[in-house]
Amino acid sequence: MIEELKNIWEEGSEEERELLALTLQSIRQRRERKSVFLSGFLGLQGRFLDDRTYSFEVPITTFMKNSTGAVHGGILATLIDSTMGSLINRSLPPDKYAVTTELKVNYLRPALGESLRTEATFLHRGQTLVVMDTSIYDDRNKRVAHGTGTFIVLDKKAK
Repeated sequence: MIEELKNIWEEGSEEERELLALTLQSIRQRRERKSVFLSGFLGLQGRFLDDRTYSFEVPITTFMKNSTGAVHGGILATLIDSTMGSLINRSLPPDKYAVTTELKVNYLRPALGESLRTEATFLHRGQTLVVMDTSIYDDRNKRVAHGTGTFIVLDKKAK
């Protein structure tokens, strides 16, 4: 396998080298931050904009693109879900966690360009169910997708 990786790095296309670099990034993030591998492939690094809004800014990579060159709809749905999940899980006390129970996505226009920005906010925050709203913007600040999601809050000990 080492020889095959070396061959791809030396003789492969730019896209193939980019995918190898993303794989290494994913492994590094997993080791350093205990994040899921997909977060590393997507380059997820988020921040709070205020106490009710969480955001990711991610580069558009080869990994994300469909056959037309736009970001794949499943990737956009994943970004929406991940942004909302990060917002709620970073807002809960240490003995709680939340998981998605429902996700609705509207695709508004092709996601093209160099980067995307997501912003998630709370619509309703109950003790057990939390409803959130997320929009994704391209690097021209055009909204490319919108989603809502419902999350259930659980006790970590019941996990």
